[in-house]
Amino acid sequence: MLLAIDQGTTATTCLVVDETGEPIGRASREFGQHFPRPGWVEHDLAEIWAVTRAVADEALADAGVAEAELDGIGITNQRETICVWDPATGEPLHRAIVWQDRRTAARCDELRSAGYEPLVRERTGLVLDPYFSATKIEWLLRHVDGLAQRAREGRAVFGTVDAWIAYQLTGELVTDASNASRTLLYDIRRGAWDEELCDLFGVPVRALPEVRPSAGEVGRTAAGVPVAGIAGDQQAALFGQACLEPGLGKNTYGTGSFVLLNAGTRTPPAPQGLLTTVAWRIGGNTMYALEASIFVTGAAVQWLRDGLGIIGQASDTEALAASLAGNDGVYFVPALTGLGSPHWDPYARGTIVGLTRGTGRAHLARATLEAIAYQAVDAIEAMEAVGAPRLTALKADGAATANRWLMQFQADVLGVPVVVPEVADTTALGAALLAGVGIGMWTLDGVQRGWRERERYEPAMDEARRRELLDGWHRALERVAGDR
Repeated sequence: MLLAIDQGTTATTCLVVDETGEPIGRASREFGQHFPRPGWVEHDLAEIWAVTRAVADEALADAGVAEAELDGIGITNQRETICVWDPATGEPLHRAIVWQDRRTAARCDELRSAGYEPLVRERTGLVLDPYFSATKIEWLLRHVDGLAQRAREGRAVFGTVDAWIAYQLTGELVTDASNASRTLLYDIRRGAWDEELCDLFGVPVRALPEVRPSAGEVGRTAAGVPVAGIAGDQQAALFGQACLEPGLGKNTYGTGSFVLLNAGTRTPPAPQGLLTTVAWRIGGNTMYALEASIFVTGAAVQWLRDGLGIIGQASDTEALAASLAGNDGVYFVPALTGLGSPHWDPYARGTIVGLTRGTGRAHLARATLEAIAYQAVDAIEAMEAVGAPRLTALKADGAATANRWLMQFQADVLGVPVVVPEVADTTALGAALLAGVGIGMWTLDGVQRGWRERERYEPAMDEARRRELLDGWHRALERVAGDR
């Protein structure tokens, strides 16, 4: 039996998976979001661990399995979010700064103007954007009293959320290559922290976790269970979707949406608007991926619920969208935390266009779902524009795959089938599969053979209508460019 911990941006989900790869227990719970200033997003580390521990216990209870019966644990996590704590006591030294946080946008501008972008792109495959971890760490070092000295003395450590969870489980300070590759501090070709980049951001290398393979034991819990799989959530989803060969890709619909294409064992160049990242490292082999990161998709639905109060739950959007024959020219660009791939504009802000007196909550719900699909089309077309093979089908996972209207609309505007796997919690499943590979329960061939399709959505929209909708979306995009 394996326990998978999926520590996401708004909730933690845990799965218990048996030796055949079937989920036999599940639990999930949301946790608090903190917005101390406009554009700032933080999480309480103590709450994250408390919720994770509680949800893990609930999933084990749901499966009727005791912790001591587990063969291994896999961790997957919201990426780029940075945590800081005392390695001796485990005490958090500041709230986690979340990947959505934009407080370091001006600092990224400074670094770009100073000519550091080519260095960052070449070493890390990323761009200078507040999305990534390094400028968040730099901000903490500059603004939290005494933290810089503590870090130099080894009394403060920084890590992504996987490192925080692994530390709580095992007492070890470790991360994996996929998470390290999202920090702007890791040389993805050499497979090591880059001292020049660490110096650029003022980060002591000794304050960073040890980078381990994505599959393989990194430590044991108090009950003696090995933690044997770690990967960032999008890489875990790529693994869980069995995209193990070059050219296979997926889109995960979560708080944001993330399109990843397996690029093989050679580091591909990072084209404009896209990222090159480590998919996973298993044994001595590193697999890379081409990635498009879309910041706000599911978070826009959450905003409809929590910010505007026009829906009671996310599933309400399906019936509301279906109640309209069309969008009546209403488009929502959900740049609530800037725009990610392929635009990379941290200053863009959310915009709704096409409002009339006849516009109602159904239009806003539909516009939000349509925006999720349009952004995926932009990402995939950007990949194809730089030579990626045209997708014959899009593997889709994440909570929004339960929305049948959205999945059909995605197939319609993309023009290829959208395929949903049998196990909806693909991110958590990927963590479990990595842990299973890490303890020798499964081989990579076994992971490939075990993937199963649940549902397929065939495109049904004519090309003229598809282009008309996408043209309207692109006109709406032109109105959100931020002022620097």
